[in-house]
Amino acid sequence: MARTLLTEKLNLLRQDILAMATKVEEAIGKALAALRTCNVELANEVRADDAEVDAMLIRIEDDAATILATQQPVARDLRELVTIFKLTSNIERAGDHAVHLARAARKLTKAGKSPFRAQMHLERMAETGIVMMRSAISAYLSRDAEAARAAAAMDIQIDLEDKALRDDIKKAIKKDSSLVKGGLQILRTSNQLERLGDHVTNMCEAIIYMVEGKHEALNE
Repeated sequence: MARTLLTEKLNLLRQDILAMATKVEEAIGKALAALRTCNVELANEVRADDAEVDAMLIRIEDDAATILATQQPVARDLRELVTIFKLTSNIERAGDHAVHLARAARKLTKAGKSPFRAQMHLERMAETGIVMMRSAISAYLSRDAEAARAAAAMDIQIDLEDKALRDDIKKAIKKDSSLVKGGLQILRTSNQLERLGDHVTNMCEAIIYMVEGKHEALNE
């Protein structure tokens, strides 16, 4: 009976993790659409979504803590509960980066056409982040360590786009020093999206720990 109850509670937590990650995916997607279409209203929706994500984090971590205190999980179940805390933390931070992208979309809309080739790179970084998040959660639900490694490997695509964007901005600023302020704003946004990839990589490391019981540093 105790084992059955623990299994049921863990299944509920898994569904909550999926819902939380899906909400963050949607938020990144909205921020990306706002960037593409200059839709300020859509960008504003992302902040409301972030408040919901924060509430989900608190609820999931409270439930996980209750299981730890009352069900006395061991071995693999205990590793999963430890992993859940790491997943929620990194999913929530990924949601924060969606908010930053939405904020950048609003600012870029006000500023008009950018002299940099920024939008293309930012879009690709956000798109890759969405795919990474979805792949990591799929790896968690299927307990697939190799799928987690494959999800983390996609971070190199984000890093390459970040580098290309930085190179574009450096070249533009060398030609026109008045572009420094706008360039720095875009660099901050690129840095936020680069961190998005890092947070998903952290999730993948936690999933590998859950499945294989070992700590593995990915993409160093």
